[in-house]
Amino acid sequence: MTNLAALLTTLGLTFNDSSLLEQSLVHRSYLNENPGQTESNERMEFLGDALIGFVIADELYRRFPERHEGELTKLRSAVVCGKTLSGIADLLHLGQYLYLGRGEEQGGGRNRERNLACVFEALIGAVLLDSGYDAARNLVVKLLKGAIEQVVDQLDIIDYKSRLQEVVQARQQHAPVYRVIEMIGPDHAREFRVQVTAAGIAIGVGSGKSKQQAEKDAARVALEALSKGGGAV
Repeated sequence: MTNLAALLTTLGLTFNDSSLLEQSLVHRSYLNENPGQTESNERMEFLGDALIGFVIADELYRRFPERHEGELTKLRSAVVCGKTLSGIADLLHLGQYLYLGRGEEQGGGRNRERNLACVFEALIGAVLLDSGYDAARNLVVKLLKGAIEQVVDQLDIIDYKSRLQEVVQARQQHAPVYRVIEMIGPDHAREFRVQVTAAGIAIGVGSGKSKQQAEKDAARVALEALSKGGGAV
């Protein structure tokens, strides 16, 4: 089996039973060519998948008390998805530690999204079995913190802008138009101001550290104004 010291250093972990870590890295294709290995990582994957889903649901519930069940479900689904988990596995270089059969290896199995997502889930399952819930939870939150923030930001942008488009198009056939009206500060600390118009009439101005953030803020301002009867849309 591969020397896993570098992986443990990257994760900031120690294992009481290193065989659990090794098993979490065994793809089922490896069993066919290595009779001495009797179990793949699939059971650990099942366990890790369930734990990650629960931990993220709990984290979202605590962090966003103002969000209703539908929004929380959408956020959890966006965080706990194959693309996100495989991306984290890739950053951790988990693919290079996978034990694969020759066919899977030759077919690009080390970089396959599903394999990477599954090995990440199995790794979390192994941590749970070896070190308990708190250690596994802390690792999940640590590794997925950035993904949570990114998903929340992206969905907020989509939600505000899509809701504004629905409101405006219900009153007229034209979609809202966003325009950058000002950029303030140096490149490394720039702030954007965006104006959103409907039928040529300004209905909101927002600001943010990116054009997308400023558009989101402008849509939010416009929705608030329209809900109070403001604007001529």
